[in-house]
Amino acid sequence: MLIFLKLGGSLITDKNQPQTVRADVLARLANEIAEALAARPDLQLLIGHGSGSFGHSEAAKYGTKLGVRSPEQWRQYAEVAHVAAKLNRHVMDALRAAGIPAINALPSASVVCRDSVITSMAVTPIRVAIENGLAPVIMGDVAVDEMRGGTIISTEDSFRYLAAFLRPAAILLAGIERGVLTRWPDGKLIPLVDSANIDSIRSVLRGSHAADVTGGMENKVLEMLAQAQAMPGLSIEIFSGVEPDAVKKRLLGENGEGTVVRA
Repeated sequence: MLIFLKLGGSLITDKNQPQTVRADVLARLANEIAEALAARPDLQLLIGHGSGSFGHSEAAKYGTKLGVRSPEQWRQYAEVAHVAAKLNRHVMDALRAAGIPAINALPSASVVCRDSVITSMAVTPIRVAIENGLAPVIMGDVAVDEMRGGTIISTEDSFRYLAAFLRPAAILLAGIERGVLTRWPDGKLIPLVDSANIDSIRSVLRGSHAADVTGGMENKVLEMLAQAQAMPGLSIEIFSGVEPDAVKKRLLGENGEGTVVRA
């Protein structure tokens, strides 16, 4: 069974402190993933992570998502990629330390966009890695754009593109919030988002409370609803990974508090 798992930037970094990783949280999550893989031999994973206080801060400062055209902007594009890769190294090191056969699949090396929408991505290396027991790791990253020159793509953007080719059984998005809330941070949990109630829910959706150039919770929900509509029957959940074993339980098929997104 193939599952796409995202470790949100808000979960693995302190988004209010530039380039600050939550090393203890990251190590715990890596161990939970390793335990789930050991307990469930049929489990296959594509792991993604956000950029948190690394790439988002730099991208917001330079406006990279809006376009990259001048020589100075291309240097800034490279800087955003460099800073995002710093967090990726922390993630890779934690996964490898936990015994997970993680292998990088950085979107910046293969993605092409058109007006910030992915039009092509190297799928075969990721598919072959999964088929041979490895866990490819993607992230929010910079990407070449045919209209904008360059842009920023989120992990959800890559998940949506790859799902059409890899056909996961579930997409799990672990962050710090319990799910989609009526009001951040103390609102009620919205247990279900679907085609019937999205119009009313959009009025309460809002971006992240820290720098998030990819649109925060609103973009996340809309991306995942579009994915659910494209693949009826796909299980998608937005939940908190703050509590120990929350991620492990989801990977083992256990239910918990969160927001389910479906067509």
